[in-house]
Amino acid sequence: QVQLVESGGGLVQAGGSLRLSCAASGRTASQYNIGWFRQTPGKEREFVAAITWSGISTYYSDSVKGRFAISRDNAKNTVYLQMNSLKAEDTAVYYCVAERLKVPTTARTIDYWGQGTQVTVSS
Repeated sequence: QVQLVESGGGLVQAGGSLRLSCAASGRTASQYNIGWFRQTPGKEREFVAAITWSGISTYYSDSVKGRFAISRDNAKNTVYLQMNSLKAEDTAVYYCVAERLKVPTTARTIDYWGQGTQVTVSS
């Protein structure tokens, strides 16, 4: 019902910035709360940021708060993750996620996952 396609990942030096995009498609895609998770080898997927379908409320993990900003353009059905002051520990595969009934902050209740985009931060 909802398809998520991430883009914008790449290689960046520590202290630099990247902007990830998540294009959501499907008839009801704009009604979903959208978020970002990330995963590195040997670690569980961890919550990064989320935004409600209205765009009014945003949520961040402590590790990225103040550095990352999530936003959405409902007219384009696109969610963005602006990542500033990147650190080596931000290196991960970043996944766009969608959840209908609540804010997607818990992996086990996510309804849809994107394919992921690699972000590599060199020190």
